[in-house]
Amino acid sequence: MPEIARFYGIVISLLYREHNPPHFHAEYGEFKASFEIETLKVKGNLPKTAEKLVKQWAKPHKAELLKMWNERKVVKLPPLD
Repeated sequence: MPEIARFYGIVISLLYREHNPPHFHAEYGEFKASFEIETLKVKGNLPKTAEKLVKQWAKPHKAELLKMWNERKVVKLPPLD
């Protein structure tokens, strides 16, 4: 799965060929979850701190994530500061 960002040990990836709704994946060690891009609804199992960091990162990047999903072109995004 193409990696689009990495920060604090969390790897963010997006595979636009997957099922709807548009979403991205986050991995932190052995923990994995997917996040709906528009709502940031979580499916999976991430520690609460990692989940909060992913949501903090994703909020300002929603438009870029949706563009990647819709245009089927993955690009790197900056990590969380």
